[in-house]
Amino acid sequence: MKVNMQSVNFSADKKLIDFIQKRMDKLDLFYDKVIQSDVYLKVENTSDKENKVFEARVNVPGDSFVVKKQCKTFEEGADMAVSSLERQLKKRKEKLRSHI
Repeated sequence: MKVNMQSVNFSADKKLIDFIQKRMDKLDLFYDKVIQSDVYLKVENTSDKENKVFEARVNVPGDSFVVKKQCKTFEEGADMAVSSLERQLKKRKEKLRSHI
């Protein structure tokens, strides 16, 4: 799956990009009709430790899923967001099956 990544207010290193790509590729196991996915990585200027924002948008035919997580690290945010997207994609797949 093609994942478009944008990092806002910083530059993401190769290791982080590869990690996110690997996590997002797992979504293909749950729903094979994913058209495209966009990932936005943001660092907010706060004194709070949880200042990393991971936002993912996954486009499927006829719908779009958006998940936004705020965590201490981008890796943690990616894990949480992907598990949330897995649930949403499974639910959509079941819904489509029940209509057939």
